[in-house]
Amino acid sequence: MSPAAFLAEGRNEVTGYGVELVNDQVLGIDLGFVVRLAGGLTVKARRLLMATGVGDELPDVPGVCQRWGRDLLHCPYCHGWEVRDQPLGMLGALPGSVQHALRVRQWSDDVVFFVHTYDLTPGEQSQLEARGIGVVFGEVARLVVEYERLTGVELADGRVVERTEVFVRPGNLPHDDGLLAGLGCELKAGFPVVDSTGLTSVPGVWAAGNVADPRAQVITSAGAGSAAAIAINADLVQEDAERALAHLDTRSLQSEVPRQLRTSRSHG
Repeated sequence: MSPAAFLAEGRNEVTGYGVELVNDQVLGIDLGFVVRLAGGLTVKARRLLMATGVGDELPDVPGVCQRWGRDLLHCPYCHGWEVRDQPLGMLGALPGSVQHALRVRQWSDDVVFFVHTYDLTPGEQSQLEARGIGVVFGEVARLVVEYERLTGVELADGRVVERTEVFVRPGNLPHDDGLLAGLGCELKAGFPVVDSTGLTSVPGVWAAGNVADPRAQVITSAGAGSAAAIAINADLVQEDAERALAHLDTRSLQSEVPRQLRTSRSHG
């Protein structure tokens, strides 16, 4: 199932439970959880659950964006089985790229690590070579595509290394347009600090999925959403009970005053 079809299926299901979906962009959230939308409307909430995901930072290499999610891949666990035993490449860019290459190596005996702009240490190079991973120095100029298929990686000096699939470890940034920071949530490396239910450092604000955990897969994010939903419901139920109790105490106090007045008059 394509991601678009999966999203459409989820939206169709949730509307069956009476949930209203608003196709708009949040510009800001004011005190009291007043959500301002780009279309001019405002929505007031008692609690907030942020589930806006992450944005991927990809190397600035021609062909990378065009092949992203097709034959330029990111996750050895999500895509490894489908590309097993093929000539694979790993594009060095961000810290952790070598560890990524070692994970990719599980799926094929033919793996090449393109150093590109990565600051490869002697120890890392030794690890790669010990696992039979070829190390190619030189900046990558572009991905070579023929007949809508990736066929190789071209270096700045003109060399072309034939590959059918290339992996890259992208950078991740929360895709929340600064809303979490604006709410005052404690952040670590840009991501909100949350407890086991997704509650942030700001009472009433939860975060679930990749916006809180960049490593979360779909099933993990769904579980985090479920945990947050249960916690939010329990929090609201508790608040309703406390409000009802406070209202009951107020009514009791109000009824007590006239009774005392009646008692005083009868004695007079």
